[in-house]
Amino acid sequence: MLKGKKVFVGLSGGVDSAVSAAMLKEQGYEVIGVFIHTWHPNFLECNEEAERRDAMRAAAHLDIPFLTFDFEKEYKKEVADYMISEYKAGRTPNPDVICNKEIKFGAFLKKALSMGADYVATGHYARIQENNDLRSRYLLRGKDAAKDQSYFLYALSEDVLARTLFPIGGMTKQEVRAKARHFNLPNAERPDSQGLCFVGEVSMKDFLARFISVESGPALDMKGRIIGEHEGAALYTIGQRHGFKTEKGESGVQYYVVSIHTKTNTLRVSTRREDAARGDVALEDMHWIGEKPGFPFKCEVEARYREVPARAELFEQDGEMRVRFNEPHIAAPGQSLVIYLGERCLGGGIITQTQDD
Repeated sequence: MLKGKKVFVGLSGGVDSAVSAAMLKEQGYEVIGVFIHTWHPNFLECNEEAERRDAMRAAAHLDIPFLTFDFEKEYKKEVADYMISEYKAGRTPNPDVICNKEIKFGAFLKKALSMGADYVATGHYARIQENNDLRSRYLLRGKDAAKDQSYFLYALSEDVLARTLFPIGGMTKQEVRAKARHFNLPNAERPDSQGLCFVGEVSMKDFLARFISVESGPALDMKGRIIGEHEGAALYTIGQRHGFKTEKGESGVQYYVVSIHTKTNTLRVSTRREDAARGDVALEDMHWIGEKPGFPFKCEVEARYREVPARAELFEQDGEMRVRFNEPHIAAPGQSLVIYLGERCLGGGIITQTQDD
C-alpha cells in the first residue's frame, strides 16, 4: 500500500463503499468521499437524496472530507439515452457496464485526477492484479462468487485499472458486514440496493413505455402461426418467459421469447426455452484488458450477469469476432458477452447478432 496517497472514494450510501473508505483510511491513505449525482426522470421518485445523506453520515463518522460531483448530463447522455435507444432497436443493453466505463471510471476518475487524486476507489467486488513489470494489470473476479462484479467492469482499460482500488474485492459480503460493524459505520446494516435509481420502483416495461412508442402486435410460434398478442416488441428480451394473451384464451401457458423484430413489431416465441439458445454469436465494440489473444481461443464466457460460465471458442471470421458455444446458449443482442480465463477477466464485447438472425 502507498501510504499518504490521495484516494477519492465513490460513496453510494451503501455499506460496501463505506467499508472501502474506512479500510483505506486505516491503511494510511488520504481519503476523500465523493457522492455522484446522476439523472432520473421527473415522473419518478428517486431515493438519491436519502442515499446522499447516508454517504454523508458515513463520511462524517470516518472524519473524511465529503464532496458531491454532478454528472447528471453525462449520465443522461451516456447511460440513460443509450439504454432507451438500445431497447427501441430490440436489443437488451447493459447500462451498468456503460455507467462504469463512462461515469464511475470515466468522468469521476478524470475529475478526481484533476483535483490531485492518485487513485479512485469503489465498493466493487472485483480484484486488480499488478504484474511483475509494474505496468500491466489484470482484472480478476471478486472473492465472493455470489457478489462478483467483474462482468460489469470488463470495458475498463489497464490505464484505468492502474488508477483504481477495489478494497473489498478480496472479501465476502459477510466479511464486509463484519468490517462495517467493526468500524461502527452508521449504515452497517443497510440493505443492498437493487437496480437502477432512475427506473425507481416501476417495472422496466412501464419505464420504457414513457420513452418508446409501443403498440401491441402478434406473437408467432416457431411455425409462423399467430398464437397471441404482445405489448410491444421493444419491451421484451430474448430468453425471457411470458404468458401472452393467446388467441385461444389459454391461461397458464408460458412462452419464451426466441427473437424480436421491431420493424414488423412481432415476436417469435416457443414453449421450449432451448429454442431461444444459439450456437454462435457475433460481437462488436470489443475491448481487451491487455494484449489481444491469438485465435482460435478457448475460454469461458458469460452473456448475462451471474450466469453459470459457458465454455466457448473465440475466432475471427471475415474481420468479425465470433463466439461458438460448446453447447447452445441464450445470448441476447445488445448484452455484454464477457470473456474469462479462470478467474481472470480478459475483456468482452457487445452481442450484435446470433447465428439464426
